[in-house]
Amino acid sequence: MNDMREVEVVVVGAGQAGLSSAYHLRRTGFEPERDFVVLDHSPAPGGAWQFRWPSLTYGKVHGMHALPGMELKGADPQRPSSEVIAEYFTAYERAFDLRVRRPVEVRAVREGSAGRLLVETSDGDWSTRALINATGTWDRPFWPRYPGQETFRGRQLHTARYPGPEAFAGLRVVVVGGGASGTQHLMELAPYAAATTWVTRREPVFREGPFTEDVGREAVALVEERVRQGLPPKSVVSVTGLPLSDAVRQAIADGVLDRRPMFDRITPEGVEWNDGRHVDADVILWATGFRAAIDHLAPLRLREPGGGIRVEGTRAVADPRVHLVGYGPSASTIGANRAGRAAVRDIRRLLTAEPVAA
Repeated sequence: MNDMREVEVVVVGAGQAGLSSAYHLRRTGFEPERDFVVLDHSPAPGGAWQFRWPSLTYGKVHGMHALPGMELKGADPQRPSSEVIAEYFTAYERAFDLRVRRPVEVRAVREGSAGRLLVETSDGDWSTRALINATGTWDRPFWPRYPGQETFRGRQLHTARYPGPEAFAGLRVVVVGGGASGTQHLMELAPYAAATTWVTRREPVFREGPFTEDVGREAVALVEERVRQGLPPKSVVSVTGLPLSDAVRQAIADGVLDRRPMFDRITPEGVEWNDGRHVDADVILWATGFRAAIDHLAPLRLREPGGGIRVEGTRAVADPRVHLVGYGPSASTIGANRAGRAAVRDIRRLLTAEPVAA
């Protein structure tokens, strides 16, 4: 028996980028289950937000932009963001009847027959004319490798598994990473931990002044240029610097955000530099970011020699049937909304184009 199912568009992922794309497909006349399908590997609505640590309350979330067509109103800033946004996404999926299929693992996307793509999943295969990949980065935490890492007798964990500050009470913690997560972890941990040490590869850059639209556009343009060149995308934060809030200023004054250069090796008891300095540690917390979760696209050979996928707008240059939403410059909530609309517009052009004569 052949259980192959055919649709015009498959959307992979139901976070902000996937739901935005599904909304715009619906709005322009595509029917869920008949014309498009949304596949999500998570157990419930909420995208990566459902896995965020409990102490990340909604009031601490920076730049959460509403999904298109439905505002998020009246949320309690003291509630965990994982709960608030999961409930919002649940209501959104119902309001627009998006019929997300979950949990479904997309294992591979490869060339199919008759110019279509074959999407192989844990719940059977799909044949599609176009694909919107909206898988984000949460499933690919980046762990750097350092000499002696396997000898450390304490605990090592990544931001993706951060349980909240109470779990580190009385412990000596080394936090690795100069991004927003690293600074947030340090400021949360300081009142609980016996000691904290902050190490980064580069000197952190703190940004004075408000994050204006002009600043945002410049940052996105820098990330977009890397993607156009086929290089792995950097985060927008990496090119904007860290916002210098009152809480950050206080943490600097208190010595909590006292950055040290990256250590050279890990020992059984802690970390060590070549100049002889050593810090004892019970925990190493790797706040070292994430990489794009795109391994399932490998059979299409979209990667450039530089390691990334070259993208124009949202369209993969190597295959116009594939759009990456929430990748590179659109890896923010407002960016994902705009990219979802742009991807659907391009896909409509692709699907309605007259065949080119041989």
